[in-house]
Amino acid sequence: MSIPIIPEHQLALFLDVDGTLLEIAQTPYAVIVPESLKITLDTLSSRLQGALALVSGRSVETLDALFAPYRFPAAGIHGCELRPAGSAIEYPAVDATQLAAARDTLSTWTQRHPGTLLEDKRYALALHYRLRPELETAALDAVLPVLTQLGGVFELQRGKSVYEIRPVGYTKGSAIHSFVRAAPFAGRTPLFIGDDITDESGFEVVNELGGVSVCVGAREPTAARYRLANVDTVISWLGSH
Repeated sequence: MSIPIIPEHQLALFLDVDGTLLEIAQTPYAVIVPESLKITLDTLSSRLQGALALVSGRSVETLDALFAPYRFPAAGIHGCELRPAGSAIEYPAVDATQLAAARDTLSTWTQRHPGTLLEDKRYALALHYRLRPELETAALDAVLPVLTQLGGVFELQRGKSVYEIRPVGYTKGSAIHSFVRAAPFAGRTPLFIGDDITDESGFEVVNELGGVSVCVGAREPTAARYRLANVDTVISWLGSH
């Protein structure tokens, strides 16, 4: 089923990054953003009068570094950080120092398991095991007791070869809800493209708002109502709009 055509003046576009705009790399630090993609997004943002936002598990600061010199409205760390159009970054109302003990415990675990990686996002911790897929269960066993010790302020977010501890109450869906309340996104039809289980909350919110939800790849089940085959297809679709 083809993605519906929404006139530019009516479209609010929300884009996941890894697995959607960029192929997933062996580590989070190994990705390279092609200049052609940066230009495509900047051009499209201008045509949408700024109603284009990145909605990612990465921090907003990292997104800015990846897509420099361009700065788009963005939601980082699965909605924990939010930067509406023309505004400063809004940070979550949590005490990041609560993660200190968890950080130490999981860092020690990665040192004992070469090929795993702990990504420190300040307000969240992501334990990656992409290079050691046989450690999927062991990685979960390492994360769950740490999460219990945090006492309900943080929760588990599963992703592709990653377990992430992040603050409760923030999702990509909540970020999209925040964006659509204000210009330049307000009053437009939201369209969200993502690829992972972390994007499901965004799909659900966009569906509730009468928008268009698009899953990249063949992952099942999903709340998305449309599909694009892969990253190359996403880039081609963006370039044609």
